[in-house]
Amino acid sequence: MMFVARPESLGDSGTVDSFETDPTAESHQSDQTETDQTETDQTETETEIDQTETGTDRTADTDQPARMSDTHPDTHPDTRHGRAGWVALVGGGPGRPDLITVRGLELLRRADVVVVDRLAPRALLDDLRPEVEIVDAGKEPHGHNLTQEEINRLVVDRAGRGLGVVRLKGGDPFVFGRGGEEALACAEARVPWEVVPGVTSAVAVPALAGIPVTHRGITQDVTVVSGHVDPSHPGSTVDWDAVATGAGTVVVLMGVGALARIAAEMIKRGRARSTPTAVIHSRNGGDQQVVTGPLADIASLASDAGIESPSVIVIGDVVALRDKLT
Repeated sequence: MMFVARPESLGDSGTVDSFETDPTAESHQSDQTETDQTETDQTETETEIDQTETGTDRTADTDQPARMSDTHPDTHPDTRHGRAGWVALVGGGPGRPDLITVRGLELLRRADVVVVDRLAPRALLDDLRPEVEIVDAGKEPHGHNLTQEEINRLVVDRAGRGLGVVRLKGGDPFVFGRGGEEALACAEARVPWEVVPGVTSAVAVPALAGIPVTHRGITQDVTVVSGHVDPSHPGSTVDWDAVATGAGTVVVLMGVGALARIAAEMIKRGRARSTPTAVIHSRNGGDQQVVTGPLADIASLASDAGIESPSVIVIGDVVALRDKLT
């Protein structure tokens, strides 16, 4: 889906002309002339309205922000053919280069600039054209090569120069990926943009470890939360009471650094100490390191195993299926 300027709705432009009738002419002839001309102008007006509704006569409304419209891949702006610049927020999936979507791979091959995060499938960069500008955005847990504001300005600037920009992220751009912030920056700058969903690590990483996040007869729901902010911190907006007391699977992203406190909060707020839990470490699609155990012991087990970021935490009875699926 490509984001473009919204078309302006054209108003009625037909008018009825005024006629001066010959005072010597018969009255009925003058009346008939005015009637015929009025019907002709009304027909022209209806034709213009029909053209507006069918999109055959449109003008851009420059007062409106960029918005989404469906675009076939073959008609996506290609700067090598002199068209306008664009930005694509591409989800690269859980790290393996073969798990990116077809659309994402296509846009990478068209891009003039690629702004890449550390957890994106970087092996794909090896196949880019030699002239492509690659910008490493970093995005380490507590240190970035570029701030979010700098990234926003960068993608808008490059697109404004008529270049095609791919913002390559790990997982899905709109799942804790700040893709929404970058989309807003493009919309406010009136830069054509689109989002290419990726396979989120919240589902893919457990799946590759033999853990389905839902399973008939075990759970019908799954909750995905960010563990980036300590559960006890005033800035945390996660409703840990609801998370702990729910019966479904809980998937925590960016939480390995706060694993002990997350487990303690879950138990304190009602989740059973014996709840099966897994911590899965995987970086850039390499081999996984998986530690499982009861919720009460998982922090110490993960620490003993040397589990580091990035890791996905899965809490729930579905974790027990791993023994049968691997």
